[in-house]
Amino acid sequence: MTTEIIRSALIQAAEDMNMTLIRSAYTPTIYEGKDCAVALLDRHHRVLGQSSGLPIFLGNLEECTRHTEERFGSDVWEPGDVWVLNDSYVGGTHLNDCTVYAPIFVSGELVGFAASRAHWIDMGSKDPGGSMDSTTIYQEGLRMGPTRIVVAGEENSDVLRMIETNVRFPYVTLGDMRAQVACARMGVRRLGELFARYGAVIVDAARAKIFAQTERLERERIAAIPDGEYEATGWLDNDGIDLDTPLHVTVRVTVAGEHMTVDLTDCADQATGPVNCGRSQAISAARVGYKLLISPAVSLNGGSFLPLDVQVRDGSMLGAREPASCQYYYSSLGMLIDLVIKALAPAMPEQVAAASYGDSMIVQFAGELNPRTGQPFVTLEATVGGWGAWHGSDGETALINNVNGSLRDLPIEVVETLYPVRVTHYGIRHGSGGAGRWRGGDGVVREYVMEADQDLSLWWERSVTPAWGAFGGEAGAPPRVVLNPGGPGERQLLKANSLRVRRGDTLRCESGGGGGYGVSPN
Repeated sequence: MTTEIIRSALIQAAEDMNMTLIRSAYTPTIYEGKDCAVALLDRHHRVLGQSSGLPIFLGNLEECTRHTEERFGSDVWEPGDVWVLNDSYVGGTHLNDCTVYAPIFVSGELVGFAASRAHWIDMGSKDPGGSMDSTTIYQEGLRMGPTRIVVAGEENSDVLRMIETNVRFPYVTLGDMRAQVACARMGVRRLGELFARYGAVIVDAARAKIFAQTERLERERIAAIPDGEYEATGWLDNDGIDLDTPLHVTVRVTVAGEHMTVDLTDCADQATGPVNCGRSQAISAARVGYKLLISPAVSLNGGSFLPLDVQVRDGSMLGAREPASCQYYYSSLGMLIDLVIKALAPAMPEQVAAASYGDSMIVQFAGELNPRTGQPFVTLEATVGGWGAWHGSDGETALINNVNGSLRDLPIEVVETLYPVRVTHYGIRHGSGGAGRWRGGDGVVREYVMEADQDLSLWWERSVTPAWGAFGGEAGAPPRVVLNPGGPGERQLLKANSLRVRRGDTLRCESGGGGGYGVSPN
């Protein structure tokens, strides 16, 4: 009974941290889109509890605390300190994803860490918000290794000044940073309360029991899969620079008894464009594919991935080295997640789903002057789409991609209130899901009209490898983006960086549908 109370308390503590962050944030990317994730860690950097949020950060936040300790030693942690890190080759993601973390002490002893990761709207990259055509990390903004932003409970003014002078929107950026500091302090408080109530001996014993239970459940689920080697390959459209060269991602899954290996070494080499990621993020994505299929109902903690080994090749697109650009790291990872499921389809035909529309499908507007506020602006939106069908059900329509989990598309009212654009159409892209015994979910159509001259950036993917069907089901429709449809100067494009658009221009975005499952009865 006590173990279950502590298990639930740890998960709820992470949820309390997440709510603190979302309610305190300054930018709609966090308070509306919920582009964030939160975790409590033990003193050995293992997950105690993780909130709902972006699943792409599964078992990944601890890389930041572990790296800090490896770099500076275990004596570096002090009560009241708070750290930040956004290095793409450590955390694995782009520089906009900043991880803020704090050590937790009880009676003078280090017992764990509180950590959150959230998307800061601008990091001073060569283009506002982020560049779709960056070729090195140095074009992508301010890169911070482990850095103390709070020392003994007081803000480190030198570091805050450095951040403030390197980003385009310092007020909201520091506001979001402070929201993450508040989130960390909530974690310190909640874990401290748990230790105060039960004592270190009972909490540590419960943690060990929870980890052991989780590991046993994970091993049981792997053991139920037939032993063997399974493989699947997909292709990204391009790297955003060389638009004519697709990039392959291959996933090989080996099941041997109670152990699973996901081999990612056979993927494209590190690319010129910003589709690369650090190895920790590739490992995290493989874990997402694993959890979606193998053990979605088992809560995440330090025992979750002990039976899983993920292999990544250094110098590849999924194991990038400096100075590789990483701004749109998640395109290959969304593909990777779907490929884990596709590879295991022959062994688990009634558990797998066909592919989803896959990518975040980013629309970004930026400008020097918002006529409503008189200030510069930048907005970043992910677009929902269709998910794959599975045995017994059609796929979901208009759902965020599996990389992003709890992230949401921005409400029309927020977009039109804060930015000089008008959303003239938002609806289902009927018929975009793949046919089959069970149909893939449909994508959406979202149409914008510019109310001021501004710059448009796009990152849309999965046209070369659209959402494939399963067991005879058909593929979903690929994405489609048109500038000024049916008018003079009509252009079809999926990727663009700071493309100048004028007041009155129309942008029509159609996200892809999910794949169908099984042969259609018609």
